Amino acid sequence: MTAPSLKITFLGTGTSSGVPMIACTCEVCTSTNKKDTRLRSSILVQSKTTTIVVDSTPDFRYQMLREKIKKIDAVLFTHSHKDHVAGLDDIKAFNYFQKQSIPVYASALTQKALKSEFYYFFADKKYPGVPDITLHNIEDHTFFVGDIPVTPIQVWHLNMPVLGFRFGDFTYITDANRIDKKEKIKIKGTQLLVLNALRHTAHMSHFTLQEAIDIVHDLKVPKAYFTHISHQLGLYDLIDKTLPQGCALAYDGLTINF
Repeated sequence: MTAPSLKITFLGTGTSSGVPMIACTCEVCTSTNKKDTRLRSSILVQSKTTTIVVDSTPDFRYQMLREKIKKIDAVLFTHSHKDHVAGLDDIKAFNYFQKQSIPVYASALTQKALKSEFYYFFADKKYPGVPDITLHNIEDHTFFVGDIPVTPIQVWHLNMPVLGFRFGDFTYITDANRIDKKEKIKIKGTQLLVLNALRHTAHMSHFTLQEAIDIVHDLKVPKAYFTHISHQLGLYDLIDKTLPQGCALAYDGLTINF
């Protein structure tokens, strides 16, 4: 799938609790290395004309301020867990300055959760200043947001279907512990893959670091970054240098152009 040149910004690379984790005194949570400080996982995908946010985390407001984002064209949701949707109320700032409803793309399951969580968005009589979004259903085919093609990839978060997204030669997958064979086919040919890697030990709904590495090798992806990282994985400087060629840990604020 042909796509324009893209800039990817990692808005957050942490798990649901973020790093440092509240009340934790481990060596990762007390590290002074900025690469060990992780907001909840989200990315920004930009072409010259289009800006997409994938997931609006509880840190969404700060992430937008940190990156000095003045305009967005759409929000894409991977799934409905709180660490991926909780910041959506802050979309109202973009409503105000762009003077329009913001398109939101999500599966039917995630839309149902959004309508419950943010019920006041959808009230017949809205309170002044309530966020204004337009929901679009994600189905099993490629669609465009501006000039950026988006191919949904269904993965599994234990028993919950979660969406990954392929943007041309770049694929982003978070909160997964299984990818079916037919969905892996959609990933093949990707030049850059981002994949969740929670920790070293097994987890019921997330890939371990080794499982993520194995998928990268199985799909023969030349470059990969790992995200949705917990404090249990270890210090950035120690873990990153152990990774095989072509693999690296992502960190908050990392930008990639391709």
